[in-house]
Amino acid sequence: MASVLNISAYLFTRIDDASTLRPVLRERAVAAGLKGTILLAEEGINLFLAGDADAVHGFVDDLRRDPRFAGLTPKESWSAEQPFGKMLVKVKREIIRMGHPTIRPDAGRAPAVAPATLRRWLDQGRDDEGREVVLIDTRNAFEVDYGSFDGALDWRIERFTQFPVAAAAHRADLAGKTVVSYCTGGIRCEKAAIHLREQGIDAFQLDGGILGYFEQVGGEHWSGACFVFDEREALHPDLAPVAAQESSPGGSAASIDSMSSDRSIS
Repeated sequence: MASVLNISAYLFTRIDDASTLRPVLRERAVAAGLKGTILLAEEGINLFLAGDADAVHGFVDDLRRDPRFAGLTPKESWSAEQPFGKMLVKVKREIIRMGHPTIRPDAGRAPAVAPATLRRWLDQGRDDEGREVVLIDTRNAFEVDYGSFDGALDWRIERFTQFPVAAAAHRADLAGKTVVSYCTGGIRCEKAAIHLREQGIDAFQLDGGILGYFEQVGGEHWSGACFVFDEREALHPDLAPVAAQESSPGGSAASIDSMSSDRSIS
């Protein structure tokens, strides 16, 4: 029986005291019996946590009492076992590294598309204005190999810092179309959509990412599973962990090891 609550959440919000906040959040999380990862940077917070449901909800409620984090909207899933080995709180230069410091979502988000709206667009084969809809997967290639939206563009990037170069190379293919960027939980596609709009592309972000789509819509227009950065490895569209006996894409282990050991990318 699944009894461990897993949450993922991020928020681009100005944090000037990340180093001071780090030990405070770690002490609270450890006292609540939680495990996972919290990343703090001047641009915001990114967290993946798991534990007893009441403890998780209490931690989030306490965090939201800080006006900077009032807008946190965690996505929830369940597992039978604790998917994290320890509790980490780290201070980073960016909560998701893109290498473009001028991209500041805390100063203004790109337009977002709700999961239900995206499903309608995909059902009808166009957006509400009749334009072609193009989905761009902003995740790393090994993540895409676990599963993706049907027909989505996959530029086979190995890390998110490669996205701007890939976008420049394919810019002409996106002109005049409605572009929707997506990732696991929303953090990468939020930065990606801002970058694309700066390049003159009519880009939107999928609100809540793949996990938000699974939670609100299910698996329509999706094939495969969604890789997650914890011991569950991947989730089905019903948010159930992929069974251990199910095969994973070849070479994934090496790719995972080459990623951040924080296991907290969204």
